[in-house]
Amino acid sequence: MRGRFIAVVGHGPLLEREEGAAACLRQLGSEVRSLDLWEDPANLFQEGELDGERVRALIVEALDRPDLAAPVLRALRREPRLERCPALLAVGEPQVARIDPAAGFDDFVLVPYVPSELYTRIRVFEWRRSEFSNEERLKIGAMVIDRSAREVHVEGRPITLTSKEFSLLAFLSENRGRVKSREQLLARVWGAAYEGGPRTVDIHVRRLRAKLGNAFPLQTVRGAGYKLPLDPTAGGSDE
Repeated sequence: MRGRFIAVVGHGPLLEREEGAAACLRQLGSEVRSLDLWEDPANLFQEGELDGERVRALIVEALDRPDLAAPVLRALRREPRLERCPALLAVGEPQVARIDPAAGFDDFVLVPYVPSELYTRIRVFEWRRSEFSNEERLKIGAMVIDRSAREVHVEGRPITLTSKEFSLLAFLSENRGRVKSREQLLARVWGAAYEGGPRTVDIHVRRLRAKLGNAFPLQTVRGAGYKLPLDPTAGGSDE
């Protein structure tokens, strides 16, 4: 079975240089594919050079031409399988001020590389997007819910929640992909004897959205209730 790889995109003659990202990552044991940024990404997929489902991360080596980075990334993102793939921009230090924050990259790294730093940034991308669940903890994207300690962390930062906010978050997270009505949430979190109305749920949802931000992409399903989507990068919606 073919493994996953890191795609390094840049100017052809420079891609395989000794101090380049491809060489650095191969020395660390990673599988790497080098792709000339002048190639048409659509052709790369048609010819089987790039399998979007296997790409761990994209590194665009703009070096001294950060102006080329945004159109290259846009071209790659047109491939649905790369739409949410983490992307790292590599530039020389003199070019940092020319980086466009709206270009769509998740992070940037300076050239010449520190190999361990380069690889760690990729591992951080993967951790943010990874998921796991056991009896004690549940991880969805950048959010970790510790059931035993009743604590929540987002990107390593502790988030202070009330008891009811935590219970509501945990229940919705454990039932991802399924719509839960306000009545169901009231019964599960507040108990059958609770005499308050469904607006209680709406108030707690707003508080969770304010505290957790994009880590909590809860969707409002009109006339039905709330749903935490299976994709942790999907956008939420306000009432």
